[in-house]
Amino acid sequence: MAPTALRPREKVVKRTGHGVGVKPLLDDAEGGSTSDEIPDKDETEEQLEKLVFGDDAGFFEGLKSHLTGSQLTHRTERTIIGAEIAEDENLESVADENLFFLDSGADNLPDGWHDTHGLSGDNQDTGRTPAWVDSDDDRLSVSLASHPQLRKLRNAEGEDIINGREYIKRLRRQYERLHPTPVWARVRSQRPRNLMDSKSSASDDGADSDMSLDDEVLEQSSSEALRDLLRSAGSLVQAASPSQQSSKLRKLRPEVLDIQRTKDITVKGPSSVDSLQFHPYYPLILSSGPSSTISIHQVFPHPPNPNPLLTSLHVKNTPLHSTAFLPPSNSSPTSDSATIYLSSRRRYFHTWSLTTGVTTKIARPFTSNPHLRTTQRTTETFRLSPCGRYIGFIGSARKGGGYVNILATQSTQWLCTCRIDSRGGVADFAWWGDGNGIVIAGKNGECSEYDVQERRVLGRWVDEGAVGTTVIALGGDKPSSKGDRGKPGGLGGHRFIATGSSSGIVNIYDRRKWSSTTIPLNPTPLRTLTHLTTPTSHLEFSSDGQMLVMASRWKKDALRLVHLPSCTVYRNWPTDRTPLGRVSSVALSPDAGLLAVGNEQGAIRLWEIRE
Repeated sequence: MAPTALRPREKVVKRTGHGVGVKPLLDDAEGGSTSDEIPDKDETEEQLEKLVFGDDAGFFEGLKSHLTGSQLTHRTERTIIGAEIAEDENLESVADENLFFLDSGADNLPDGWHDTHGLSGDNQDTGRTPAWVDSDDDRLSVSLASHPQLRKLRNAEGEDIINGREYIKRLRRQYERLHPTPVWARVRSQRPRNLMDSKSSASDDGADSDMSLDDEVLEQSSSEALRDLLRSAGSLVQAASPSQQSSKLRKLRPEVLDIQRTKDITVKGPSSVDSLQFHPYYPLILSSGPSSTISIHQVFPHPPNPNPLLTSLHVKNTPLHSTAFLPPSNSSPTSDSATIYLSSRRRYFHTWSLTTGVTTKIARPFTSNPHLRTTQRTTETFRLSPCGRYIGFIGSARKGGGYVNILATQSTQWLCTCRIDSRGGVADFAWWGDGNGIVIAGKNGECSEYDVQERRVLGRWVDEGAVGTTVIALGGDKPSSKGDRGKPGGLGGHRFIATGSSSGIVNIYDRRKWSSTTIPLNPTPLRTLTHLTTPTSHLEFSSDGQMLVMASRWKKDALRLVHLPSCTVYRNWPTDRTPLGRVSSVALSPDAGLLAVGNEQGAIRLWEIRE
């Protein structure tokens, strides 16, 4: 039988070179094999092998195209040369300088390398360089004009396309604008070198000294910021002078008000905000409450740091009830306006000087005077006169009526006392516009006009329909000149007087025809407002006499704005979505352009009143 022919078979073998070949093997009848010679590769096979597996030349060219910088390229070529020598000579005759190189850092990089890699900005100024730079950022293109969210990153209006590295820098710049470096971080970085050296030589108590040092520096920086603001506010003082205000009065429309909410001063606090007041000249707002802490914020509702807290004062175990800036006197408008009066349910009160930071406790007038010892057992409710000369306290005695004791602010000496015959005592009192007298409201609805200079009651009148007066306020035209009482506003200089009762009714009276000799016994209100259904707790007139704020803290969102002299309530604000809460304090800025509202949750909302 003839032997069966065998089929040729193929065996894949590895070449000694960089390619792969196919070796055909033919077995003959005796089991032997044919020649082991490998045929040469043709041009097509070589091209296919290069496309699939690549070659040495293509590898090195691709490596060089991904490297940037002359020195880095030089080092890579040197390494490649060393590798070639090692392949041929087995690294025996290679010099040491070709085998190793010394990384000397970024200081020895060639000139212009930082500019090429985008490190000539803030990082170079601070001496910090990134550890790694992605070269793909240079090939990335970002359009700033086509995306509305990215238009804020443009340096010019016509700018559009930037590369990825520039895009990253501008994102970082925008983030630093919105989120600046905290004060504690800036203070630590700017600390003097000698303090660091002395602290490094401390022993085991070094951590405690560091904590106290940080607190001291932070307190010093906040007080210096407030002091610089008070020093550099000369233009603000001139712009807020009464003469310039009167020449730039705006006229508000009735019924519809243009009002816009701005950034809140505080979102939440440890207690309710019972006292709130704007500074008469500087852009400051004062707030306090039962938490025994008084805070001063700068009124600046704009990014990156809206309405910053400048400083605060904590009086231990003294829940604050009344706090106020001392109004400037006529002789020196700004000398005394940096003093704050604060009181609580104690037989003493405090003064706080913002320029010196000194807090003074004043108790001698109430302990040395026999009359004050019996009638003034608490100083929780006081009012400062607009002229800054007097301060009045509501007495605590209720037997047979009530008392209002008046002291001088400079000497803190008792001057006089006004006693009224009112069942239940004094509900509230307000100063005349010229500061020479007060109007006192009793809880039975009877009001008394008292002249401080003459030390006598000029007359009494009865609030119409009052079932229990709770608050009283004066406002309107400013007094024209000293000694010209009754013109142009009315008795004491103000045109309007408003009273609030326990039923929520607010009466507005016109005082232009009142004088020291003609005070009507039963005046007719100009308008009676019944928009509040709970006891009225706050009445606040604007400085220009065009607006009245009335509120009640006994019901949520119980606040209304009244236009003067039409005495109409604005119907478009507040709305159902206005976040007022239970209103515990209200304040209007000296130019009547801002409205601040504090509530029982400790929040202070801020609105801008426009024309």
